Amino acid sequence: MKRLPRPHHHDVQIAVAGLAGGVLLWILGLFSRGSGLLGGGWALVPLAVTAALELLRRTRPQCAIVGGTAMVVADQFTAGNLATILMFTDIVYAAVLYGTSAAARRIPVTTGLISVAVTIGFLAWFRTPQALLVGIVTALVSFAPATTGALVRNHRDAAEAATLRAEQTALLAEIDRAQAVVAERARMARELHDMVANHLSAIAIHSTAALSLDDAATTGRALTVIRENSVAGLAEMRRLIGLLRDSGAESEPVAAPTLAGLDALLARARTNGVSSGLDFALHDTRPPGAALPAPVELAAYRIVQESLTNALKHAAPGTVTAALAHTGRALTVAVTSPYGDRPGPRAPGSGAGLVGMRERAVLLGGTFESGPEPAGDGGRIWRVRAELPVVEGESSV
Repeated sequence: MKRLPRPHHHDVQIAVAGLAGGVLLWILGLFSRGSGLLGGGWALVPLAVTAALELLRRTRPQCAIVGGTAMVVADQFTAGNLATILMFTDIVYAAVLYGTSAAARRIPVTTGLISVAVTIGFLAWFRTPQALLVGIVTALVSFAPATTGALVRNHRDAAEAATLRAEQTALLAEIDRAQAVVAERARMARELHDMVANHLSAIAIHSTAALSLDDAATTGRALTVIRENSVAGLAEMRRLIGLLRDSGAESEPVAAPTLAGLDALLARARTNGVSSGLDFALHDTRPPGAALPAPVELAAYRIVQESLTNALKHAAPGTVTAALAHTGRALTVAVTSPYGDRPGPRAPGSGAGLVGMRERAVLLGGTFESGPEPAGDGGRIWRVRAELPVVEGESSV
């Protein structure tokens, strides 16, 4: 046999208080009506049953309202007890507040119709204006608590919905924050690779040359270049670490590299590429004074930097050319280098540079392509080409 759920302690307090109050009124002889079809002692039966139904007001509201309705009708055949009527109003209120959504919509309408029907019925029976009082009392006992329960339930549901929306907003904000952290880490990883790879590649090439050649002068020059690149690489790593650490408002922003620094970048590449027979040239056909968005300048600088690093690693002897062109809607970055076998030391490569350049271009809505192409002199070149939109909302095709 299925056991009834344990009543809430507030429901127990209400039932005990209602029963005690009703018994006290019965002892004092305070009845809601002077007489009834049954004796005054019978008023305790609806009182006791209604008090018992109060225990179900929260756990079984539909059973409570059905039983309560039967008891309030039975109370009309006794001398009547005011506590029975008051507990019935509480049962109606609880049935709307704690019942199902359908019951919460149905009970106020039903009690309203009952109130109207009782008013009309007693007016037709007594044919006196005093019959309106019966309808008013019926409305106060049934329709008023049902309406109050509906209002309280609506406010409660609105508060729960607002709390749920706040929790969902906080969850979405946390997800956005986590995604932003992941994106920032990926960006910093690309920055670290682009800044340090050039110096490390030069160090690898010149250290290999110093180990393979038995020439004091060549070894001395190689060690000088290695030291310069080591110092520069450490400085750039410290700058990046400082950027990661100084996240407070008091820290000064670190200037991002711009295309104005390409001359220094190519000069450093010429120094590093001497032992490999490489020369470097820059062709900048942009209009004088043409302004570019900061993300576009940074991406273009890093693409050129990484292309020069790849040329130091893999290019055959010859001239590496970096070209910039501004068409008004897009900045075109192209780097060509001799393609083929080259003598001397060669640094290993993982392909991460090409992936990073492609990601930079795609993040700005641009395009990126790389690969070998035939040259005009019958040889082959390796071309890296990126188009970076400089007008918001435009994308290269």
